[in-house]
Amino acid sequence: MKRLVSLIVSLLAVCGLLAYTGHQLQASSGSTGSKVLNLYNWGDYIDPHLLKKFQKETGYHVNVETFDSNEAMYTKINQGGTHYDLAVPSEYMVAKMKRAHLLQPLDKSRLTSLQNYDSQFLNQTFDRGNRYSLPYFWGTLGIIYNDKFIKPGSIRHWNDLWSTKYRDRIMLIDSARDIMGMALASQGKSMNTTDPTTLRAAEQKLNRLAPNVKATVADEIKMYMTQNEAPIAVDWSGEAAEMLANNDHLHYVVPSEGSNLWIDNLVIPKTAQHTNAIYAFLNFMSRPDNAAQNAEYVGYATPNRKAKTLLPKATRDDQQFYPDATTLRHLEVYRDLSPTKVQLYNDLYLEFKMHH
Repeated sequence: MKRLVSLIVSLLAVCGLLAYTGHQLQASSGSTGSKVLNLYNWGDYIDPHLLKKFQKETGYHVNVETFDSNEAMYTKINQGGTHYDLAVPSEYMVAKMKRAHLLQPLDKSRLTSLQNYDSQFLNQTFDRGNRYSLPYFWGTLGIIYNDKFIKPGSIRHWNDLWSTKYRDRIMLIDSARDIMGMALASQGKSMNTTDPTTLRAAEQKLNRLAPNVKATVADEIKMYMTQNEAPIAVDWSGEAAEMLANNDHLHYVVPSEGSNLWIDNLVIPKTAQHTNAIYAFLNFMSRPDNAAQNAEYVGYATPNRKAKTLLPKATRDDQQFYPDATTLRHLEVYRDLSPTKVQLYNDLYLEFKMHH
């Protein structure tokens, strides 16, 4: 009898595990229940307390699946078989997804808080009139330095990095578009140029930077910088915010002559199924209190003008992360380039990496 009970318990446990696994698999590719929202997002890119608050207010449960690059996200949605209700591509990827007919247009009549957004981040070239996207977070590419090793104020421009006194002292984010873009901006050129001669000149200038480059890495930059193991890095503002929060000696500079302005956006994939949940979530996240809470959690800059007013004064007045109007005017949003031009950027960047 004991063995029979034990067998029944074991069978029930297996059935329970299979049911749970089935639920998890369903959630990972987009659950199709009526009271859910399937969100495809970057890792740790939303305050989990907001998801609980949203569920409590609306009754919709949010399933979150994460990706680590725009390209990985695009590939999975383009392959089909998913039912994501919302995804979070960067600006150039919004343009690519539009061209591939992977997005549903927004129903503006169902959006209650469009007026909360700063016009600076609306009607961009990648989605004129915001037919398909709402801005989620924005930021810049810039320079982080440690005042234990670098005199405050001595690094303000891209060209400062080429100084011989910084030999073997600079960490670079491993990103072809950003590092090529940095070299282009340092020469007064557009970060969206596709002219081969201009791009080769940028690569030649990068080669002259090679002796100063300690390493070209990704997430490791945060560890090197916060532990005082490198004095200078080129990285994105959101990563910089995390570093600065963990080391009072670090500073972030956006060169006033030009840099990248990136914008991550909320979009509705074509296979989305939960329309009511989608608009409930978009309106919830557009509310100033929620957008401000999310910005404080994530550490990136909010495009929600009313939310910005709710942030601590020290945050909203911090020109490292909310640059002045002059600097903003010189920032460029990356355009989606043709595959051959992207390959040219990648090839030249790889040639540079071989020099250090």
